[in-house]
Amino acid sequence: MKNYSVKRYQESDYKNWNAFIGKAKNATFLFHRDFMDYHKDRFQDYSLIILDKETWVAVLPANSVGNQVFSHQGLTYGGLVYNEKNKLASVVEILKTVLFFLNDNKIEKLQLKLIPSIYHQKPSEELNYALFLAKAQLIRRDSMAVIDLSKSYNLSKLRKRGIQKGISNNLVVKEVDGFEDFWNKILIPNLAKKHQTKPVHSLEEIKKLKALFPKNIKQFNVYENEIIVAGTTVFESENVAHSQYISGIEDKNELGGIDLLFYQLISEIFKNKRFFDFGISNENQGRKLNNGLSYWKESFGASTIIHDFYEVESANFNLLETVLI
Repeated sequence: MKNYSVKRYQESDYKNWNAFIGKAKNATFLFHRDFMDYHKDRFQDYSLIILDKETWVAVLPANSVGNQVFSHQGLTYGGLVYNEKNKLASVVEILKTVLFFLNDNKIEKLQLKLIPSIYHQKPSEELNYALFLAKAQLIRRDSMAVIDLSKSYNLSKLRKRGIQKGISNNLVVKEVDGFEDFWNKILIPNLAKKHQTKPVHSLEEIKKLKALFPKNIKQFNVYENEIIVAGTTVFESENVAHSQYISGIEDKNELGGIDLLFYQLISEIFKNKRFFDFGISNENQGRKLNNGLSYWKESFGASTIIHDFYEVESANFNLLETVLI
């Protein structure tokens, strides 16, 4: 087998990193350094580059906390990113090399949140198998509600009534450039009231990201007489339109605004995408399910895709030394 090597990412690798991400078979714009680095003051970067001599064969977007390394905690998903030239045996060797490097650098554990399959450009679950061989432990499992837009899907009667309410109330769905109305009038107040928390992205951060990725980050609002009543922020990648934030004014929910919004997103605006991802309905590291939220998503015709999180000890690199026969 090939003798791979590993090095830490440095700012001088910026162009090569982004070029590699652009050609990988399991990457999205979230792995572009401009997206990863918008909050670099919050994380100690520990991203890795795996090489075959001088050729890049894989990267690992990551950060460190103490003696542990994580799939970058500022990203929704992560893991090893590689191109289609890497076959299954190569990925096993790459993981072994990464674990050896971490172990040699006094890193005891690696936590990986895998890239859900719908975000792959081509089948890319080699890492899942390699983690099994390394006796990685499943530590979290989230359930994503996803519609395969290439197949037929059925709206429930309740959703159809909600959509009709939105139409009857003359609500208007618009894509807008600004995030101020949605963030300040709906999202921030709702998260504070219901969950005593804030959006993952501040208003300034989402505006900055929109400027960096104008084709990938989009805001859709719903208006009643030109007054905002609901909205969603969508992260768009090659195969998937993902609703990052969903919220509406509580005393306006009976208007049907959110139902109308998502009906237009899936049936018109993103109808040519392969998947529409409503996101997760989980809490407590995947161990609790918000049944009402999950049902609402499923009533649009969504079904479940699993998002797995693993932890593996770096010392387990030796388990991968004798698996190839």
